[in-house]
Amino acid sequence: MTPIVDAHVHLWDVERMSIPWFRDDLRLPRSVTASELRGALAETDVRSVLAVQAADTLGEARWLLSEVSSLPAARVVLQYEPHDQEWSGATGAAIEESGGRVAGMRVAAPAARADLADVPHLERLAEGLAETGRVMEVLIRAEQLPAVRGLAERHPSLAIVVCHLGLGMAEPTRRWRDDLRSLVDLPAVVAKFSGVARTPGDVRRLRSLFADAEAAVGVDRLMFGSDWPMSSRVLPYRDLIRLTAEAVGELDAVGARAFWSGTAARTYSLASS
Repeated sequence: MTPIVDAHVHLWDVERMSIPWFRDDLRLPRSVTASELRGALAETDVRSVLAVQAADTLGEARWLLSEVSSLPAARVVLQYEPHDQEWSGATGAAIEESGGRVAGMRVAAPAARADLADVPHLERLAEGLAETGRVMEVLIRAEQLPAVRGLAERHPSLAIVVCHLGLGMAEPTRRWRDDLRSLVDLPAVVAKFSGVARTPGDVRRLRSLFADAEAAVGVDRLMFGSDWPMSSRVLPYRDLIRLTAEAVGELDAVGARAFWSGTAARTYSLASS
């Protein structure tokens, strides 16, 4: 198998920092560190990872950067928490301290308006990320895809990554397919095939989602992300890779390299081998 870039993992420690969304009934470990991630990566073809901040404080951002410093070829996406004075938000101070390890920032906006107009200073963030050569990730619900298109049209030099296909656990609809397809003429917009597995035997659903996404934007605009350890509630790490490989099927050499490593490596300036 081609070497893999995992474009979506999380680390946290609720004993050391506040993770507002964390609840015991989510069946997730209270602490997930670089050591646990190294264990999950063992005996896989994953060569580099993209660690996405789980919450939104500066202290957590600094902790995450410290954790990933022990991982090979790892980079970080910080969570955007708006700040009146700083384009990069409340966690942005960690960018200057990171030694180049911050690849971008994620706007977590599934609770925002469909047009994203209530996300504070979004245009300023887009300008700052584009000017510094960093990525904007968007965690959205499906009906916000047109707003992402508008953002991309206003900032054509900004790389935008749509997490979880802009769908997550929701059911795919014709509108979602059409809105995803509308991004095809915006080459700086790519999507993560992540966070969509529901059950250990979900191959049929995943195969259908991959076919929809490939038809919409092309395999060279898609990237693999495990969403670990969230996905560990469905399957162990190695088994999730196997399930994903079964779902995407036999890609040609160029397509396989793009999906499993190349798109992420290009987008985030990661090492892919």
